[in-house]
Amino acid sequence: MSLQSWLASAQGDTDFPIQNLPCGVFDDGRGARMGVAIGDMILDVGAVDHGLDPALFAAPAWNAVMAAGPAVWAALRARLTDLLSDPAHRAMVAPHLVPQAGARLLMPFAVAEYTDFYAGKNHAVNVGTMFRGAENALPPNWLSIPIGYNGRASSVVVSGTPVTRPWGQVKGPDEALPRLAPSARFDLELEMGAIVGQPSQGMVSVAEADEMIFGYVLLNDWSARDIQAWEYQPLGPFQAKATATTISPWIVMKAALEPFRVATPARERPLLPYLREPGPMLYDIGLTVSLAPGGKAETVIARTNYREMYYSAAQQLAHHTTSGCAMRVGDLLGSGTISGTAKDARGSLLELSWGGKEPLTLETGETRSFLQDGDTLVLRGAAQGAGYRIGFGDCAGQVLPAIELPGWAKE
Repeated sequence: MSLQSWLASAQGDTDFPIQNLPCGVFDDGRGARMGVAIGDMILDVGAVDHGLDPALFAAPAWNAVMAAGPAVWAALRARLTDLLSDPAHRAMVAPHLVPQAGARLLMPFAVAEYTDFYAGKNHAVNVGTMFRGAENALPPNWLSIPIGYNGRASSVVVSGTPVTRPWGQVKGPDEALPRLAPSARFDLELEMGAIVGQPSQGMVSVAEADEMIFGYVLLNDWSARDIQAWEYQPLGPFQAKATATTISPWIVMKAALEPFRVATPARERPLLPYLREPGPMLYDIGLTVSLAPGGKAETVIARTNYREMYYSAAQQLAHHTTSGCAMRVGDLLGSGTISGTAKDARGSLLELSWGGKEPLTLETGETRSFLQDGDTLVLRGAAQGAGYRIGFGDCAGQVLPAIELPGWAKE
């Protein structure tokens, strides 16, 4: 029988059983504090006898705990598991449980840097086929290197934060010159985010990189496809990816995902030695994308799994260090869009609607090629264990209309 908590809501159908204990920051009207999710409650971690330096919990962010290292991560997880599973601790712990329903969830950590990768083969093949044809779908380097770009840490927001449709330069195929306009091809990208919990100086191995990762979040890399199409050559994404990057509010610690490790796929081209993995580096995490038009019911538009990735977060992190680039506590690595092989397993509207040529029909009867104002996107993910489920909480955001341009920006 799986370990159980004495808290009834942490048993049975929940994303937050005793096996999970994801890390977040919440405010129930008494100020922002660090907590872990358990059932339908949040444990105020700083208020209980955690056995660690209280200074680690002084600021409402998990960066100090991450910086303290893997031994502290393990000790905290073991202590919280004991407090929430042994009924002898119930009287001491119960006063420090806060209902999730009455709390506001905040950014769980301070983002130091943000790098987004392009490491899902199915997505890369789909996008490449649309724009370059099937024979040239993958660029020559793709099977040898985890491709990525440096994004904006300031773009990262927590689930529930509205996302305003961006303005940018766009140019249609029949237009001689670009114009400034709101993005008409605003999109989502279903990703996972790996959070770096230990710094590096110099190159690290894939095994060392794996040990540096504190945990994972769901991540929506909002993308303005029409802005991207005009700006991306020759240096890649810029303003098209700078509007917002939404993450789920709970960091699922890597330790909670250990039972769900799976191997990356067979390599179509041998990787250089520094990228070779010592063992399984991906996770079996089921993922869904739901779209709800303003005020209406949601439709699940995609179902896929994190195990579809070609490169793992550990490989991405190891490659990131080859130049001597120092990694920092709180660095966030986006996996790249996670798409499966089936049509309904594609992790972006660009793929689902095949560039707008095959619009989706929602359960409300409406169609979508790209996002419309008022649409709410919700990413969900969970790893299914024997009698329990490890979930991340919703990663949600609603699209708001583009802002009015200032007078000096108008023609």
